Amino acid sequence: MRTDHLPFPMPERKHSLNQNWKGLTFMHWEVDPNVLRKHIPEDLEIELFDGKAYIGTIPFRMEKVRPRFLPSISFISNFPEFNIRTYVKKNGKSGVYFLTLDAQSHITCFYAPFAYGLPYRYAKCKFEKNEKGGYNWHSERKEDGVSLRGKSTARGPILQAEKDSLEEFLFERYCLYVYHKGKTCRAYTYHEPWKYRIGEVEIIENSLTESYNLGIKDIFNPDLVHVSEGVEVLTWNIKPVGEG
Repeated sequence: MRTDHLPFPMPERKHSLNQNWKGLTFMHWEVDPNVLRKHIPEDLEIELFDGKAYIGTIPFRMEKVRPRFLPSISFISNFPEFNIRTYVKKNGKSGVYFLTLDAQSHITCFYAPFAYGLPYRYAKCKFEKNEKGGYNWHSERKEDGVSLRGKSTARGPILQAEKDSLEEFLFERYCLYVYHKGKTCRAYTYHEPWKYRIGEVEIIENSLTESYNLGIKDIFNPDLVHVSEGVEVLTWNIKPVGEG
């Protein structure tokens, strides 16, 4: 397993889940960190790049999600997911914090909040690759109708984030944080470095991002768009910060 790109070592204990993240469109907006603060646990530091905070809305497909010791099951292990995330730090370790993870998986939307504290919500989703090297996507929550619909196009060569670049800041993160059972917890995630292409999007509906009142002036035009075919991922169980 390659480790030279990791900013910190993975846990010595065995990972708990295998999963593949496929067909991702990363849409990022710059946001006011003071506005973002209300969505983030107080003991997590909002991480900035050149003094700027970012929020990402990311439609993609989860594939082959399964416990380490079990095979994947098609109708359980594969489903579209649409998440909103931002970038935080705790005790020197940079990670991701999710505002929501909308997914077409009843099992995940029940189990992940219970076991991991992740804010999954069930949504009806459509996701497919298009002829322009990008993806078409549509999600809509049944409970409140919040939706995201659009398509992405990838252009140019396949890239990898350069050291100390904005892309490295946005992509190369190997843990996530949640507030679960009264404690801030961390879960480690391993994958090889991201490979991506510059992207363009046509957003038709975006009440998903809009619903979080982040002060974004134009929810239909992200500041940055990247498209990636994806990565294979190992995930560890959450532990309270400080317990490994």
